[in-house]
Amino acid sequence: MDLFTNAFGIHERALQVRSQRLEVLASNIANADTPNYKAQDVDFKAMLKEASREYISATHSKHYAGLEEAPDNGMRYRTPFNSSFDGNTVEINVEQAQFGKAAGDYQATLNFLENRISGIRKALKGE
Repeated sequence: MDLFTNAFGIHERALQVRSQRLEVLASNIANADTPNYKAQDVDFKAMLKEASREYISATHSKHYAGLEEAPDNGMRYRTPFNSSFDGNTVEINVEQAQFGKAAGDYQATLNFLENRISGIRKALKGE
């Protein structure tokens, strides 16, 4: 196994998905006053399942037949708690709370990758 080919594993893709989620939530917040705008969110579990296909190898083509379904982009429409007269489903309080949580998740993933890089650096130095 080559150390540099897959040094970060699935965490590299997780960071991309978390970044995408922050962009979607920021878009929701920016469009809070746009009539008929439908709030969206990224389903992290669906995206992670899609990304894990790269890391699963089968010895026979029928072993993972269920994984041959169409790719899932992970985008979901958010169901609002309160309806709006203009058809907009963005609830600013919900979006801000989700954005704060997503920012914390993003930072946690960055910290994990930083620790991983630090471990690789120590291994290369021989410490």
